Amino acid sequence: ASARDGYPYVTRLFEQELKTLDPAKQSDRDQSLKKLFDHLDAELLATVIEVNRLTPTIIEVLVKAPMQARKFQPGQFYRIQNLESLAPVVNGTVLAAEGLALTGAWVDKESGIISLITLEMGSSSRLCSLWKPGDPLVVMGVTGEPTEITESKTIMLVGGGLGNAVQFSIGKALRASGNKVIYFAGYKNLSDVFKVEDIEEASDVIVWSVDPAPGVEAIKPNRPQDRTCVGNILESIESYAKGELGDTSIKLEDVDHMIVIGSDRMMAAVKQARSEQLKPYLKPEHTAIGSINSPMQCMMKGVCAQCLCKHVDPHTGEEYFVYSCYNQDQDLDRVDFPNLNARLRQNTVQEKLSNLWLDYLLDSQA
Repeated sequence: ASARDGYPYVTRLFEQELKTLDPAKQSDRDQSLKKLFDHLDAELLATVIEVNRLTPTIIEVLVKAPMQARKFQPGQFYRIQNLESLAPVVNGTVLAAEGLALTGAWVDKESGIISLITLEMGSSSRLCSLWKPGDPLVVMGVTGEPTEITESKTIMLVGGGLGNAVQFSIGKALRASGNKVIYFAGYKNLSDVFKVEDIEEASDVIVWSVDPAPGVEAIKPNRPQDRTCVGNILESIESYAKGELGDTSIKLEDVDHMIVIGSDRMMAAVKQARSEQLKPYLKPEHTAIGSINSPMQCMMKGVCAQCLCKHVDPHTGEEYFVYSCYNQDQDLDRVDFPNLNARLRQNTVQEKLSNLWLDYLLDSQA
């Protein structure tokens, strides 16, 4: 896949055609080539517009990337990283990020702008906050499969923390297609809440929840139809189903389909609860998917196999594997969450060391 090493072989394919070209028209050919290059640069080169801090641990990167923006459909994502050759160097360390899988929280296809939201968890995601307006980026994609947008159904969105950023575009598309959307938005801390207006636009009813802690207060809804509680996201769903949060226009038993996006532990808990404490309140025939956050590397749909996710057929016990970067939306009942959790922890020691080294580098610049 090296253009530097491969171009002589490509040129050789056109050796005979090149011999027939009129040297007197080389200037015209150069102009045509420049026009093509200018067009490709305008369409494909991505640059940072601005970086916004949304919470103490979540940032938004606005990127100008026209072709990548036009290709986006709700649920898909991009592979993002800065350029190693242009990255700053601190104490001999190049501050180049690895490829990050980030969803388009929102996309303006006309202006070619993509909103990318990331949780500052590892060293690479933390480096995003250091990017400056005008910095060039590599924005590959879109990749992944678009989330299926049904029509005239009742859809339940469950978003945990950063997972809520993925639900923005999905919920808006669902409502535009005539679906009713009930949205359970859960957070660990009050300070983790971001983009409230986007969540409101993505839902007919919101149930806000924040994990219990000393002195914690419930998230205050802006709309009369929305509800709120202090408790984890499963507790909020169960309280809503029992009617403890008041009368609502959408009942849990109306739900046809669930889309669950958050940490692997949260998605595993929802999977289990559907067959236990939530079972009396859900249609037996309802379906549920999760956007699976497998480890990823190439994100080119079936090349490196880093994103393989283990599935188990709930009826036969058959085990098989799927590429998460090819189709991130997966049947909750088939995902082997203990295996996924082990995969996500495989680089834990290296990630901790990288974070400590980045702390040292940033402190040395303070």
